[in-house]
Amino acid sequence: MRKKRILFVINPVSGGKKKTTFNKQVLEVLDLNRFEPTFKVTNHANHAFELAQSAIEEQYDAVIAVGGDGTINEIGTALVGSGIPLGIVPEGSGNGLAYYLGIPMNESAALRRINRFESVEIDCGKIADRCFFNIAGIGFDASVSDRFASETIRGPVGYLRTVINVISNYKPKKYTLKIDGKTYEREAFMISVANSPQYGNNAYIAPNASINDGLLDVCVVHKFPLYTLPMMIFHLFNKTADQSEYVEIIPGKEICIEQEGKAPVHLDGEPMDLGNKIDIKVQGNALKIIC
Repeated sequence: MRKKRILFVINPVSGGKKKTTFNKQVLEVLDLNRFEPTFKVTNHANHAFELAQSAIEEQYDAVIAVGGDGTINEIGTALVGSGIPLGIVPEGSGNGLAYYLGIPMNESAALRRINRFESVEIDCGKIADRCFFNIAGIGFDASVSDRFASETIRGPVGYLRTVINVISNYKPKKYTLKIDGKTYEREAFMISVANSPQYGNNAYIAPNASINDGLLDVCVVHKFPLYTLPMMIFHLFNKTADQSEYVEIIPGKEICIEQEGKAPVHLDGEPMDLGNKIDIKVQGNALKIIC
């Protein structure tokens, strides 16, 4: 029986973790009687996307993202519609999608999941030709992602430091939302469009979101007094964000968000400039994920 050819795409800087011994670990844990691994390391923005595209042309049986949600995003975007499954070895700062799918944070345990080679199909959100598989956002979290992208300290500590720096002078903005034909005017601290429930590190912004229900959950976080921030954080980590008086969740399939002025948007934590109006659609059963 032919061995399955697997490409490991390694982001060397994700999560602030060194990955110098990763290849050796794969050779120790992966079932080499069934799988033939190849290793490639990213060295520039969008490189993971390019490597995944090449993997499709070269007819690999799976592509494994060794990185965080940004690396998963690049590879997943390339693999959508290809039928080639994406595997995950979580090495990011948040690892939102991996946490939700129950993929172990331990490298060896995550590799043993790949040995099982069982997959599920998940939805994705689409903004023009760009995809997101976990969460897209506009407002505060997008500003954090934009600042964090230029930080030298990675990992949860660097991310927390960025959050504190941004929140000290962040001002809510006015947005016009159209969700499945209905219009909403809101002043919001941030708006998250969730395919899965959590940002990462078990912080749940949309506790009832599902990756395969054909819907996206639009989470509007209204302006809130700063003294309520500890309670907001409690709700995030207690899976009760939907119970906060400052959070409104509206499910939908077709979403348009228009913002005042110009500000970054993030797709799975990766900041980008998409103008002041974004149109989002859900694509069902878009990607296979090994879990």
